[in-house]
Amino acid sequence: MADHTGEKTRVDTSSIKTTTLLSFVLFALFLVMVLWGLSNFFLSRYYERARTQEVIRTADALEVQFRQAPHEDFDSYAVQTAGTNGIYIRIDSPDGSLIYDGTSTVKDTGAFGNDIARIRRKLESSASGNVTETVREGSSNNSRLIYAAHISSSGVVSTLYIIAPLYPDRVTVRILTNMLIYISFIVLSVSIFLAYILANRLSSPIENLTASAKELSNGNYNVRFDGASFTETKELAKALNKASYEMEKTDFYQREIIANVSHDLKTPLTMIRSYAEKIIDISGDNPEKRNADLGVIISETERLNRMVGDMLSVSNLQSNNVEMHMETFDLAAAAKEVYESFLVLSSSQGFDIRFHPCKPSYIVGDRSRIMQVMTNFVSNAVKYSGDSKFIDIKLTKGSRKVAFHCIDHGVGIPSDEISHVWDKYYRTSANHERGIEGTGLGLAIAKGILNLHSARYGVESEEGKGSDFWFEMETVRKPAEKKDRKEKKDRKDKK
Repeated sequence: MADHTGEKTRVDTSSIKTTTLLSFVLFALFLVMVLWGLSNFFLSRYYERARTQEVIRTADALEVQFRQAPHEDFDSYAVQTAGTNGIYIRIDSPDGSLIYDGTSTVKDTGAFGNDIARIRRKLESSASGNVTETVREGSSNNSRLIYAAHISSSGVVSTLYIIAPLYPDRVTVRILTNMLIYISFIVLSVSIFLAYILANRLSSPIENLTASAKELSNGNYNVRFDGASFTETKELAKALNKASYEMEKTDFYQREIIANVSHDLKTPLTMIRSYAEKIIDISGDNPEKRNADLGVIISETERLNRMVGDMLSVSNLQSNNVEMHMETFDLAAAAKEVYESFLVLSSSQGFDIRFHPCKPSYIVGDRSRIMQVMTNFVSNAVKYSGDSKFIDIKLTKGSRKVAFHCIDHGVGIPSDEISHVWDKYYRTSANHERGIEGTGLGLAIAKGILNLHSARYGVESEEGKGSDFWFEMETVRKPAEKKDRKEKKDRKDKK
């Protein structure tokens, strides 16, 4: 038996979790590298610029103190300033030179003499009251700023020299380096932690949706999709929950139609077989009985043919494999024919079917298929009219449109099922007593035909009060009127 203990779990580098985690870690590393790069390449320049500005401010303060404070107070201030700022201060007056040296970290101060002589010459030849010079010798540890300016006190002009190293001392560098190390560690640690949390938060709802989708693919329609707290995953979960509900409904309708069709097919087939056997065994020699039995067989055969025709019609409508015979006809006259075909139910089953026509209203369409739509609407009303057995067929004409309404006063349609009445195999869950055969395809066929005619259609229903199935089409002028108008125009043109 194979040993799998040594196998390693393979990391999916294409997953959202791994990609997010790696992206954040790489971004954190990039920030740390930028931080170290800035510290190495720009720290010295920044320090030099800041040091220069500080020296100029110090020189201005020394000049003010030299001009206003007594000699002893100035000495104290100069000593403190030199020590605090780590600079070399020298003041040449007619009485002598005052030196305040705070550059204890400078290795060689002997060069200061040359610096003083050089900056003195530069100051004497300058038109301004002060000059600066930056000296760089060898390594950056010998860089320094030299400043010279004329200052006066009580009418006596003296010269102020300041020499400041332009490199941070080792203690400062060590502190900054340690601080960068701590900052880098903290940034990386926080980034990895946040990346892990965010990666899990991003991938968790998608993983849950995927697991639920697998359950749905296995036929578990009770599964529910949770989109967590993100708008996009919430919308996806909402769409998947709706798809699950629709799939469950469709599956239910399909199972129901299989049961219904099986039952509806079994009944006529049984009757055909029984009457055929009866002809063979009993009524074959009796013409009257034989013809009656053959009539039953023909009737049941036609019933089977209608069911097969409905299923074939739905298939053709779905595949757009329908041949249309467009013509201009009067919808009111066609509706009257449909109404008259159902009048037999008034005498045989006690239905009260009323017809409310409108003025002749001509439309362009396939007359036989539009009549099929109206027939399906009325058949549906008969099926679900309840104990009232009362059906209204109305036509209403507007300025450019005509509408057909078939209204029953029966069981109605539950509000949560109205959106499914046009689906294949749909049958309302509302109870009805008359066991009228049907495949549940009538309204689906009507929907397909009306879509081919670009007609508006719909249903308004309230459970327990009945339903109103309707469609609306644009009207055209009566063909004869067009012909008369053309003839009048031709006669006018001849004149």
